[in-house]
Amino acid sequence: MQPKVKADLHEIWMAETREAAYLVFDRMLKRFGAKYPQAMDCLAKDRDELLAFYDFPAEHWVHIRTTNPIESAFATVRLRTQGSRSCGSRCTTLVMVFKLLQSAEKRWNLIKGFKKLELAVKCLCKIKRA
Repeated sequence: MQPKVKADLHEIWMAETREAAYLVFDRMLKRFGAKYPQAMDCLAKDRDELLAFYDFPAEHWVHIRTTNPIESAFATVRLRTQGSRSCGSRCTTLVMVFKLLQSAEKRWNLIKGFKKLELAVKCLCKIKRA
C-alpha cells in the first residue's frame, strides 16, 4: 500500500492549483480511509497547513517544496567537522562552520521569482495572524 499512498501524496504535492490538490486529497481520503482511518484523519486535520504553500507565488513553490538547500549545507559541514572532532576550541569550530557555509553559499541557486518576495512576506504575515 505504501507506494500507492506515496503516489497519491506526490500527486497532491505536485498539483498545478490548490483546487486540483484538494480533489486529489479528497480522493485519497476516500480511497484509503477505510483501511487507514487514523492516518487519513491526521492528514485531513492538517490539510490547510500541508497545502499552505499554494498561498505563495507559483515561482516560489519549487523552493518551498524542497529541503535540499538545508540538507546540502548541513552535509557539507557534517563531512568536514566529523573528521576533525578535536580541532580546537568552540570558537575555532564555529569559525570553521561559518567559513564552510560561506563557501557553500557560492554554489546556491538564486530564488526563482525573487521579485515576488514581497508577496511571499505578505503571505507569511497573513499565515502568522491566522
